[in-house]
Amino acid sequence: MRWVETFKRAPLQLFNMPQHFVIPLFQRPYVWKQDEQWEPLWQDIRRVAELRITQPHVAAQHFLGAVVLQAHPAGINRVTTWNVIDGQQRLTTLQLLMDATHALLAAAGATRLADQLEMLTHNPTAYVPEGESILKLRHLNNDRSAFDEVMTAEAPIDHASLERSESQLVQAHHYFTTVVSEWLGEPAGPGFPDRSEQLTAVLTGELTIVTIELLATENSQEIFETLNARGTPLTAADLVRNFVFQTIEAEGGDTRRAYKELWPFETKFWMKEVSVGRNFVTRSSLFLNQWLAAELGEEISPQSTFARFKAYVDHDVQEAMVDLLPRIKQQADLYHAWTEAATRPSGDLSTVEMAMYRMQSSGIELLKPLLIWLHSPVRALPQSVIERVVSAAESWVIRRQLLRMTNSDLGRIVAEIMAANRDVPADELADRVVGQLARLNVASTYWPGDDEVRQAMTVESAYRRFPRPRLRAYLEAIENLYRAETGQPQIERVGHPIEHILPQKWQDSWPVATPEEEDERQQRVHRLGNLTLLTQSLNSRVSNGPWTTKRTALLQHNTIKLTGRLIDSTEGDEWSETRIDERTTRMVDALLEVWPVPEGHLGRVIDPQTKAGDWVELKHLVEGDVLRVGDRLFAAHRDFAGREATIGADMRLHLDGKKFDTPSGAAKHLRKKATNGWYFWTVADGRRLREVRQQFLGGAEARDASARAALYREFWGQTFERMRAQHPEWTRATTSSASWIDVSLGVPGVVVATAWYQSGLAVQLYFNSSDPEINDQRYQWLHARRAQFEQAVGEALAWDAMVGRKATRVSLESPFLYLDRREEWGPAIEWLIAAQRRLRLGVDTLGGVDAFRL
Repeated sequence: MRWVETFKRAPLQLFNMPQHFVIPLFQRPYVWKQDEQWEPLWQDIRRVAELRITQPHVAAQHFLGAVVLQAHPAGINRVTTWNVIDGQQRLTTLQLLMDATHALLAAAGATRLADQLEMLTHNPTAYVPEGESILKLRHLNNDRSAFDEVMTAEAPIDHASLERSESQLVQAHHYFTTVVSEWLGEPAGPGFPDRSEQLTAVLTGELTIVTIELLATENSQEIFETLNARGTPLTAADLVRNFVFQTIEAEGGDTRRAYKELWPFETKFWMKEVSVGRNFVTRSSLFLNQWLAAELGEEISPQSTFARFKAYVDHDVQEAMVDLLPRIKQQADLYHAWTEAATRPSGDLSTVEMAMYRMQSSGIELLKPLLIWLHSPVRALPQSVIERVVSAAESWVIRRQLLRMTNSDLGRIVAEIMAANRDVPADELADRVVGQLARLNVASTYWPGDDEVRQAMTVESAYRRFPRPRLRAYLEAIENLYRAETGQPQIERVGHPIEHILPQKWQDSWPVATPEEEDERQQRVHRLGNLTLLTQSLNSRVSNGPWTTKRTALLQHNTIKLTGRLIDSTEGDEWSETRIDERTTRMVDALLEVWPVPEGHLGRVIDPQTKAGDWVELKHLVEGDVLRVGDRLFAAHRDFAGREATIGADMRLHLDGKKFDTPSGAAKHLRKKATNGWYFWTVADGRRLREVRQQFLGGAEARDASARAALYREFWGQTFERMRAQHPEWTRATTSSASWIDVSLGVPGVVVATAWYQSGLAVQLYFNSSDPEINDQRYQWLHARRAQFEQAVGEALAWDAMVGRKATRVSLESPFLYLDRREEWGPAIEWLIAAQRRLRLGVDTLGGVDAFRL
């Protein structure tokens, strides 16, 4: 066989010609999943797109991997056809992502960009014989129907209404539709044009695929086996090890000594494969990824560990490899010790060790980079600071778990915390981190407050909703809180059985009289207040038996406080729905005590619609009085002109004697195929149902915006009044309805700005000349005198060159986080006036504002 040809291609080069890529019948079905592949791929593509926006001079690209293609024998009147021998998962995923983005751009009216993507997923009809699929990627196995359905559905796509909505392919398309839509923002928004342009550029030209292209006569199986089956694939730790010792040798170091004394990763502990999501990686590879994330303050995908480590050594670190290794080993030894402690069945665990145990119970790795970062030998932080930061971060993560919220964006926040607080003094670090977490105010990352957790957990079917190890960890946390009250050691971590007090099969021994009472009882079976821990399982006869028998059996387990308190509180009483509700309340309060939030923290978000997700149904529009029972909806499609559906008293659409829960269901009934009903139906005044839904969602936003503007006017009015009283020479302004105000320093393009950001109130020296070069010159001049300026101001400042934007700024951040806390307005106004005074003093120390005249 000849030497195979390989090519490095962008998607535009690979997919631009009319052609078919055929996935043969024998290939395995589509198996990629959100946590393991979709999210990392999207994060990498988003990172490249954002780099193109913020740092256009950087030639950012992303390597997708390799595929093996084999040409079909040439045929008459056929487009070029390739068999996909290897790489079908990544090609399928890329096609789904491109098509989802195309649909969003088409719906937004970005036709030019949408067409660029469509030409890479769909063949021109002129090149496709009648009856054949126009899709460039063709599945011949069981995935064909789902792939063809979602890739040919009309935009905008209502994924839930598709025949194969449960297919992994459809779910992937839906996932990419959701994340791309959130990232692009509203089509009318200021960032949409830039983001849509750059995302399209990345998807068409900045992804790299290596193709191995075989002739029709060549042995594709031999190539496949050579690539996939011969030898054990190198892990990230293997690649790092080779690079490390090659570097030490090049530096003239003693590689044998370094390997023996400083490379800890050859033991069974480090070579063990551990589960990360549904993937398995060696523990050494996982640690190196997390250590690198801690060093750089970045999220790093597992696939990028070696490449990023090499770049870190080549460009970021200023020490020889033989000096870097002891630091890695020291933190690896700590990591080893924490992990081993977390597996001990008995003995009290420290805050860090308990965090490791709970992460293990939850199947997450999220906070491990933070633990490594906090234990950097370069910083040597006090244990009290470490414990406070870990406790706050754990509360943030676990409260979101209790509400069953996604963790997909939390890794980014952990990275931002490490990057932003690298140089913060030890005595300020805990407050800074807690404040940063408390200021998070979007649904994907915020720190939930007490009221929300209490409301959800009071009625949550905890036993059904949480994986057993995670639920057990919650119950153990309550148990340890109770034990701490009397100085007892922590409960043993031996997988204690979780017992239902009211049995799951309660009907025989715990009967009630009416169907309503049955419903009330069944609703409480799996709630937190009906669960306890036992030292060993009860036999089924006792477990499902009457309360008197069961209570007697539970007496044998009263060494566990959860169970002992239950027994003490029910002497002479029946176990009832009221008892379950009362105990649930107490246990939820205990969880909130174990994982507290800062005093006064409410956990509000600015994007409640995102938080709610696709929650808007027809009944919400009726309840919101934007539609009424009896209203008629009219088909907008020309083929169904005159067809009507009526909103019934049951909040369903009535059509042709049938009832439909959703507009899409009623539309599909007419069209006999999946249809987005929010676009298909109109109301009497001609608006599509989608516009009515947007009115419903936007009404609350508009009211909120108006109320917000009134708050700004009132706050800035009081600010200017006090500012004029203390410093009449600063300004004559009276108020503003914006989130910011500017006070001139007497030089055009140089102001002291005060603004409410998502992170709270800040005062800034702001360079906003119309000429970006002047702003940069002023910023660089000031930055060169940073130490002197900060000494005069009295504290470290946040320096922001605002790369890719016209303005530049230097900021003082306040402890005041929320505009709507009126009781804090007085101190906040005093703080901002004092902050302005300090910035002016700093400018005077450097020669006055005339220094900025260019």
